[in-house]
Amino acid sequence: MDILSLIGVLLALVAIIGGSIAKGSGLEALWNAAAFVIVVVGTIAAALMQTRLKVFMHALKIFPWVFMAPRIDTEAAIEKLVNWSQIARKEGLLGLETLAEQEPDAFSAKGLQLLVDGTEPEAIRNILEVDLNTREQFDLQGAKVYESMGVYAPTLGIIGAVMGLMAVMQNLADPSRLGAGIAAAFVATIYGIASANLFFLPVGNKLKNTVQSQSAYREMIIDGIISIAEGENPRNIETKLRGYML
Repeated sequence: MDILSLIGVLLALVAIIGGSIAKGSGLEALWNAAAFVIVVVGTIAAALMQTRLKVFMHALKIFPWVFMAPRIDTEAAIEKLVNWSQIARKEGLLGLETLAEQEPDAFSAKGLQLLVDGTEPEAIRNILEVDLNTREQFDLQGAKVYESMGVYAPTLGIIGAVMGLMAVMQNLADPSRLGAGIAAAFVATIYGIASANLFFLPVGNKLKNTVQSQSAYREMIIDGIISIAEGENPRNIETKLRGYML
């Protein structure tokens, strides 16, 4: 569990709800069904217009990464790669065949199988980098769905506010309804700006950071496997791979 994301959500709620109460507006002032439909539904509609279904579904699938990103154990991966290099030096590349079949990480298993098959180091790098880049771009497209929603939400908030003010202007003859009507009009602006800056944009950036961490991890795996293919000393491999650790 990413404790910072959880704290961020709680502080965002405190900022909006607590601020409304502190300003004397109360909780009721923050709810307006019409504003919710205009901003939230409108933002989702805009995102759907610009996104392929496959990418949108992937964006929903990776949303849990905000709170629980895929586990990356760099230390364990380095130890595993060094162990593979030691086996390769003692038993030859064919000694890795059983490990390739048992490896739970599909990316590492693919690299190991290429090693066992006797593929040239440069070819191994090209194949694995295509896999890495394809996965990275697809994950980034999913993250950008939330970024795009963060762009659309404030504008739709303004649209909601204008529509609310239009309704107020139609009731100028009844002064008792002006105050509540104007307040309700600006709720849409709050929805738009708050959802963009406290949810959509932070979620998009958090996902992009997670994707970059996964890509760096896979780049380390590629370097390790290439080093094994080139017959480097296990100690040199370990020293090189530890450069990926922060």
